[in-house]
Amino acid sequence: MTDAAISPTAARAATLRASVEARLKARHAQERRFKFYGQLAIVVALSFLALLLVRIVAQGYSTFVDYRITAQVYIDPARVSASDIGGANFDMLVANSILAKVGERDDDLGEASSKVMALISNDLGFQLMAKVRADPTLIGKTISVTGPMRADAALYYKGELKRALAEEDRKLDNRQLDWLDKLKSSGAIVTSFNTGFFTRSDSTEPEQAGVLGAVVGSTMMLIVTALLAVPIGVMAAVYLEEFAPKNRWTDLIEVNINNLAAVPSIVYGLLGLAVFINWLAAPRSSPLVGGLVLALMALPTVIIATRSALKAVPPSIREAALGVGASKTQTVFHHVLPLGMPGVMTGAILSMAHALGETAPLLMIGMVSYVPGVPEGFTQAATVLPVQVFIWENASERAFHERTAAAIMVLLAFMILMNLAAIILRRRFERRW
Repeated sequence: MTDAAISPTAARAATLRASVEARLKARHAQERRFKFYGQLAIVVALSFLALLLVRIVAQGYSTFVDYRITAQVYIDPARVSASDIGGANFDMLVANSILAKVGERDDDLGEASSKVMALISNDLGFQLMAKVRADPTLIGKTISVTGPMRADAALYYKGELKRALAEEDRKLDNRQLDWLDKLKSSGAIVTSFNTGFFTRSDSTEPEQAGVLGAVVGSTMMLIVTALLAVPIGVMAAVYLEEFAPKNRWTDLIEVNINNLAAVPSIVYGLLGLAVFINWLAAPRSSPLVGGLVLALMALPTVIIATRSALKAVPPSIREAALGVGASKTQTVFHHVLPLGMPGVMTGAILSMAHALGETAPLLMIGMVSYVPGVPEGFTQAATVLPVQVFIWENASERAFHERTAAAIMVLLAFMILMNLAAIILRRRFERRW
């Protein structure tokens, strides 16, 4: 009878145990699947990121390899007159020197010299003219000049222009390729790091194009953006979080700030075009206007980040300060804001990094124009790194495309440094409560 009485209870216990084990097994399986999906998502994201970086580096690393040639040029008095130095064809003199180096002479029509000039940068001719202008006594003497090869010749040395390609399908014919082979085998071509990419500004010639003007323009624009967006954004956040009464008006302001953070950046470009250029007549395509537009775009991000940092400060800090007699203003500016400053700085730096990579609003205010030099003031025409990337990618010359990838690498380096600074500041000054 005892066995008969216990059996139903034992059966129910066994059934319950089996049910619990089944549910635990299903839950553990669900947790394993969720963990697998999370790891898979991370792997996929990192794979795409790695693919992007590898593609950019593979396309742009050759930009940093420079092929230069040194030519010994005889300044023929029959071709260069001291009274009209600017009228002489110095490019032709350099071309004749290169022809002599490969054991050939120019023909009556100058066709050979024209083909040589398609291989060497006109920078050599400008150097030659500058030296003769500075010292006219060099006429009749031999001068040494060094300069880069043209982009198509450099592409041949880099293996991106193949001799196996049909002659009519490439810019350089077989005779020009033979000259390039002779120059390299004779040691006339020297390979070096392309420092000019960082010391020159934009140019219509790919071999002479650099990012200095764009880097300076980006820096000046970020200075304007930071001087406007950071103090205004921080003060607005402090007022909304610490002093503003909680009513429908402040709720409306908070909602609109959150909405402004999601507005497409090109809308800010249209706003800048209408207000700063058309209405206030600010100089088009200048770092000043670019900084003003990006400051408007960065303000919501700075405000939201600052408010989050202030909310993270424990209420006990405020209560303790008020309890010992500090005023509301002293409490905020002597205790709350300094303790929330790591988050404030992080938000400000990240908003600046976001502004650095913006292109659409700058295109709307005319920064797409060709700017060959380095801007000397905040109201002069300038270009910035994202716009420089846009311009070069749309250029017809093939050599500009590798410079596009190299400019992206420079832009990514800037953004990585800014994000790294944000991480370091947060970890350096962060307080755990």
